[in-house]
Parts: sequence; structure tokens; C-alpha cells
Amino acid sequence: MKEIDSPLKRVVSKLKKNKLAMFGGFLILFTIVIALAGYLIMPDDSPNANEMHLEISTMPPGTKIKFKVEEAGKSNINNSFINKWINGRESNFKYTPVFETDTLVSTNKYITRTYWLGTDRYGRDVLSRMILGTRISLSVGIVSVIISVLLGVFLGAIAGYYGGKLDVLITWFINVIWSLPSLLLVIAISFALGKGFWQVFIAIGLSMWVEVARLVRGQILSIKNIEFVEAAKALGYHEFRIIFKHILPNILGPLLVMAAANFASAILLEAGLSFLGFGAQPPTPTWGGMVKEHYGYIIMDAAYLALIPGLAIMLLVYAFNIFSSGIRDAFDQKN
Repeated sequence: MKEIDSPLKRVVSKLKKNKLAMFGGFLILFTIVIALAGYLIMPDDSPNANEMHLEISTMPPGTKIKFKVEEAGKSNINNSFINKWINGRESNFKYTPVFETDTLVSTNKYITRTYWLGTDRYGRDVLSRMILGTRISLSVGIVSVIISVLLGVFLGAIAGYYGGKLDVLITWFINVIWSLPSLLLVIAISFALGKGFWQVFIAIGLSMWVEVARLVRGQILSIKNIEFVEAAKALGYHEFRIIFKHILPNILGPLLVMAAANFASAILLEAGLSFLGFGAQPPTPTWGGMVKEHYGYIIMDAAYLALIPGLAIMLLVYAFNIFSSGIRDAFDQKN
């Protein structure tokens, strides 16, 4: 007898047939691997990839620079594997760029570095800062989506299931938040919480729960009177068990689509906040911050300094959008 596939297997099988969604999933997976590796694969593994050499600022991609290496005389440097993976490696050496006109001393040690994506206005390695910027973009997406899903599911489920005055109150609050532009709301919350790394995550998460709450409320209103819910009530199950164990699993598809779409929105909001100066503060590298620092170079011969992080934002947002579309099609039972 042929084995009947589970709904999850059918969804995964449909998702695999969608080549565009699989391409988006590959881009997301590739970005995750890059973000997890972080300092371990960065050419400049100093904290925040912030090793500056003003002498070699705005060098084009592929530039090779020779450096003189000298002892810096630092002590108490923690370069354990875990610390390097999370915070980067603090070097005990001083690197000084050497040019053709300089006199080379035979007793000194020299190394050659290749800047594959060039250097920024401060002489920092663009590739290293791009790699570290993926951590910021993915982190803000993950934290923001978790906050928005938890808050949105809770309020939307209560409003949709119980109805009455509670539904009216929650719906009124949802509509008030919904009427405010997302970016302005995030800026207002950032002002209240203060500038910083985690404050941005919380601010974006608190601005994105409305879509989730509206979705969950509408879905629960459409299925709360179906037979399996009435049967659970007749068996005397608690309301929260009915909501979270019987109703919510049946709206998992639309919820996953919303979470993926919110992930893309969170990345865009973080980039916008960083561009406006409300995101993670320097020297922490963010893609939006890199665009802000170098957008003036677009009309000069170093347009790549703003175009590279801009393209990275575009590709990652595009990947999440087409992946969410693939999830939506996979859960569409009518098709």
C-alpha cells in the first residue's frame, strides 16, 4: 500500500519544485553561513573590522598593499577561538602601509594584503565590513520577527477567539498603530529606547507586530466555529489549549509567509535607520551605515563603496520575498 505523505512533506516537495523560491532559499542559506563564520573568514578580523589606514583610503577593488609589521607591545589579549569568533581578534602587531617610494629595511617583516572589494574612506577593508554587516542584518531580522510574531499572535488570537469588547479594544489599538508610518514609528521608539544595537532590534519588532495580529485575528475568525473547534470545546479543553494547540497549527502557512515577509521588511527598516543615524552606531559595520558613509562617492570614481552594500541589501530582501512567495504557493491547497 502506498504511504500517504504528511502535509509537511507535501509542502516541502512543492517548495523544491519552485526554482525561484529555491534560489531565494540558497541565497538566504549562503548569507547565514557567511554571518555565522564572521570573523573566522574575514581578511580583517580586528574587532568591528575597524583597522584604519588613511594612507590607502578609497583604493579600488583588487588593490594589493605591502605592510611593514612591527610589535605593538600589547598585553592581556584574549584571542581564544570563541572570543575571536564573537568579537574578533585584537592584534599585537602594528601594520604600516609601504609604498614604492619608501625605503625597505631588510630587518623588518613585510606582508602583502589584497583588498578584494577595495577600501573605504578610512582605509578599512570593505569585504570584511560587508561580511560582518551580514550579522547585523540577519540578527535584526531574527529578533524583530520573534518579537513581532509573539506579540502579534498573542493579541490577534485573543481578539479573534474571544471577540466582544476585547476584540473592539484590540482592533482599535491595531488600527491606531497601523495608521502610523513604520519608519516614523521605529524612529519614535528608538528615541524612547535610545540609540544602540539591541534598541534597534526591539524598536523594529515593536513596529511590525500589527500585520501579524491582523492576519491571526482574521484567520481565527474564519475557523473558530468549525467542527473540530466545537468538538474541543465540548470536551472541556481550556481556551488557551484550543487556541495554541488546535487553531494556530492550522494557520501555520500564512503565519510563515508573514514571518518571511517581515524578515525582509526588518532588513530594509534597519538599513533605513542606519542611513539616518538611528541604527547600530559606528564603528559597528552595517550595510545601511556603509551606504550613508559613502553615498557621496556615487558621482565620483568610487561609486562601488555605496553600490556594494546597496546591492547586498537588495539581494537579501529579494531572496526573502521570493522565498515567502514560494512558501505561500506551497501552502495553497486550492492549487
